[in-house]
Order: sequence, then structure tokens, then C-alpha cells
Amino acid sequence: MKQLLTTAIAVFTLFTVSAQPLTTPAPSPTQTIKQNFGLSAIELSYSRPSMKGRKVFGDLVPFGQVWRTGANSATTISFGDEVIIKGTKIPAGKYGLLTIPGEKEWTIIISKQTDVTSPDAYKQDQDVVRVTVAPQTMPVIMETFTISFDFMKSNSCVLSILWDKTWVAFEITTDVDSKVMKSIDNIMNKDNKPYYGAASYYYDNGKDMNLALSWVNKAVEATPNAQPWVHTLKTRILVKLGKKEEAIAAANNAIRIAKETKYPEFVKQNEDILKTLK
Repeated sequence: MKQLLTTAIAVFTLFTVSAQPLTTPAPSPTQTIKQNFGLSAIELSYSRPSMKGRKVFGDLVPFGQVWRTGANSATTISFGDEVIIKGTKIPAGKYGLLTIPGEKEWTIIISKQTDVTSPDAYKQDQDVVRVTVAPQTMPVIMETFTISFDFMKSNSCVLSILWDKTWVAFEITTDVDSKVMKSIDNIMNKDNKPYYGAASYYYDNGKDMNLALSWVNKAVEATPNAQPWVHTLKTRILVKLGKKEEAIAAANNAIRIAKETKYPEFVKQNEDILKTLK
């Protein structure tokens, strides 16, 4: 009986060990990117196959067929706010990112379908927008399939698709300005006005500099001997308005405050501005 019990335990242990799942690295690991953009963010999820000595486009990835733009699961892209691609407004939401690679021309597709993993599953009537672009040849090889967000601006970015020596890209834009301007107009009619933020936006986007100066002066009044970035913005606005003597005085004041509050980067910024005013 004791021997039977020992044998049973051994068999049970062997079965338990062999039943444990085996975890190995994924050959085409998934990557999720969250890129802050405009007033929200874009999130992209895709799988990243590697070349491994294979010919990619025109072979592993056939020309003229819908491609999931990656491996394994469907590639998806989520917009936190409305964006514009090739003049088409795309509401916030989750979409599929598909492509049709070609030797001289690629078609980029933003689709309502978020589960396309084969050409047979694709339905063209679910397209939100199509973009036709010419592939560019890179001087170096990208071993692992990569999608990235490049050339970031406040209201635009470029989505890049790179693999082997091929680079394909298209622009995504968003209407930031009208939303920020509306927000500024609304907030400026209330208490606790964000003078610095409003002045900074006006300066960065080339709007009414006289209004920006009045706002930054209000911000300076609130922190006359602190926050050197506020004083530095005043210097920059005065320079843009062509008020040289006032800009010099503001820069020297900003340098004094930056030294007192131990912000050496603003000391240098204002010193650099002073050099341009001599």
C-alpha cells in the first residue's frame, strides 16, 4: 500500500509539472505607444516582426494586398480627440490601421474595422479615409518593423512606417487653435485668469502681441520677484514688439530673479536674448 501511494504521488507530481504552461518570448512582440498630441493623445497597438534574413516587401508582405500592418493581431489606432487626415475629419475613437503596400505606391487605410488580420476579412465600405503615398528608400536597414510618431508639432505629427529600407509616412493634424482660443476667451471672463498660459500661447502662435504683453504684465504683478519663466516670456514678447529698451530692462530683471531663485537656465536664456539686442 505504501509503495502504491508513493507511485501515485510521483505520477501526480509528474502530471502537474508537465501541465504547467510554457512561456517563451513572442517572435513578433506587441508594442503599444501612447503619444500626447494636440489636447489629447493617440494610442497605437501593433506587433513587430523582424526580417530574419527574409525579403520583406513583395515577398513576405505581398504587393497589392491588404496588410494588417504588422503581425499577429490587427493593428489599431485610437484618437483621443478629433483628427484630420487628408482633409477628412475623424472623430475620437478606435480604428484599424491597414495598408496596401506597392512597389511605387502605398495605400494607407483608417478603417472602422479593428480586427482585420487577413485580406479576406477586409471590407472597403468600412473605410474612414484612404491616403496614397509614395514609399521612400532609407539608407539603412530597419531590421524590426517599426511605427513611430515623428515631426511633432502642437497641431500636427507624422506617422511613420519603417521596415527593411522602406519608409512610408502620412500626416495627422488636429484643430488645436480654435479650441484653445475658445477656452482662453471663456476663462478670461472669469476670476483666477491664467495670464501666463494665455500670453504664452499668444506668443508661441504669433497672435496679438500687445494683448499678450498686457497678460504677461498681469502675471508679473502676481509674482514680481519669483517665477523667472514669467519674466523671460515678458522679455521675449517685448523683443517681438520691437521695444528694445524695455526688453533689455526686462531681461536684466529676469536674470536677477533667476539668480535669486536658482534657475540658471533662465539666466542663460535672457543673456542670450541680450546678445541679440546689442
